[in-house]
Amino acid sequence: MSMKPTLQLRVGTQLTMTPQLQQAIQLLQLSTLDLRQEIQQALDSNPMLELEEDFEEREVSEAPQDDDWTSDIPENLSLDSEWSDTYQDAGPSLTGGGSGSEEGPDIERNTAHTSLHDHLTWQLAMADMTPREHDIAESLIDAVGADGYLTLPLDELVDGLRGQGLSGLKVGDVEHVMMRVQQFDPTGVGARDLRECLLLQLGALPDDMPLLTQAKRLVRQFLEALAGNDRKLLKRRLRLDEEELDHVIALIRSLDPRPGLAFEDSSNDYVIPDLIARRVRQDWRIELNPEALPRVRIQPDYAALIKRADKSDDNTFLKQHLQEAKWLLKSLSSRNDTLLRVGQEIMTRQLDFLEHGEEAMKPLILADIAGAVEMHESTISRVTTQKFIHTPRGVFELKYFFSSHVGGQGETNAHSSTAIRARLKKLIGDESPRKPLSDSKLVDLLAQDGIQVARRTVAKYREAMGFPSSSERKRLA
Repeated sequence: MSMKPTLQLRVGTQLTMTPQLQQAIQLLQLSTLDLRQEIQQALDSNPMLELEEDFEEREVSEAPQDDDWTSDIPENLSLDSEWSDTYQDAGPSLTGGGSGSEEGPDIERNTAHTSLHDHLTWQLAMADMTPREHDIAESLIDAVGADGYLTLPLDELVDGLRGQGLSGLKVGDVEHVMMRVQQFDPTGVGARDLRECLLLQLGALPDDMPLLTQAKRLVRQFLEALAGNDRKLLKRRLRLDEEELDHVIALIRSLDPRPGLAFEDSSNDYVIPDLIARRVRQDWRIELNPEALPRVRIQPDYAALIKRADKSDDNTFLKQHLQEAKWLLKSLSSRNDTLLRVGQEIMTRQLDFLEHGEEAMKPLILADIAGAVEMHESTISRVTTQKFIHTPRGVFELKYFFSSHVGGQGETNAHSSTAIRARLKKLIGDESPRKPLSDSKLVDLLAQDGIQVARRTVAKYREAMGFPSSSERKRLA
């Protein structure tokens, strides 16, 4: 039986990722101040974008409906609309009906810088790991350098952990936990070399992205050829034409070879709340802060010129900038929608905090929100970092509302570490200076409130909050 070569033509659709979806992902992790700079740069360089001055007077229904420039935008981003349209739509009430009418405050305040180590440690506290895995992950995080790479080989980490009492530990055990840490934000952190760092970032991209398989193979097998710009070898081994190779190389160059450097100190930044929590009658309402970002739109006069569809150089120039402008609007709308969804889900679970303060904070980990909004845990970490909400109790980073379980895993007997710290602070603040409360007494008082914690946990929280022991407090009284 002979096999005859045949040529088949398959017709199908694919998601065109490229720099556009990369842009949406990158905008999602920017703080409001950084995003303001990005928008300003776009306004300065793209004539198709302009500030929307008459924002307050326009109605959502007045947005142009007959333009066809949105038809080729994939639906994996949120529904297309102008940036102002998204901001005009207030978030739904958390506990029922009602609508707000007040203008959102434009609040700014200083915030402490978060280091890469702190950011990874916070994610570790929110991760579901056994105590043994937690100890291994702590050592791995301690071994991560400022650029995001592991600075020690795994066998050295194993020797150190064995010396700390983790008997029977194998390299495979540490490697398993390392793979968990490598899922933390920023993507690519915890890699042992450049190849692994880039593969981690490629692995986080959508599986149906065109040429993703070839990009992974290039990084895995031909990174040296890429460094030497050996295009002939790359085209032959990857079976790509010139245009496809350009696409693959552009994708790889869009990755971050040093993901940890984004957490280098940028002191004296100010905070502009992205979200606002306000009480409307008997309900709480979470909304986007309408003053957080400038409202931008497509320049209508230039957009009308493009409809002539001639092939002049000027029209081609405008079409190229129109494509960039509509992707920016799409990415901003997607970022806004994701931020609002995550913020509403977090605050729905922390309504008691809004009503009663820190002592009513519920246990909440990244997996809880990730499951509810159907996103990856690293995405939730990215969305909640350097994103702030203004509440009647102050301005808080969204990360603040996450807190590990203490005292059990059930709904009735588990308490958040934040709530326990707040209760301890109040107990110590109300104690008699001449007879300060010992850690054992604090354990008993917490137990009366239904909070079962060990004395060493109380001592750890007390020391973290800067309170000396009872004997030292008595001496200082």
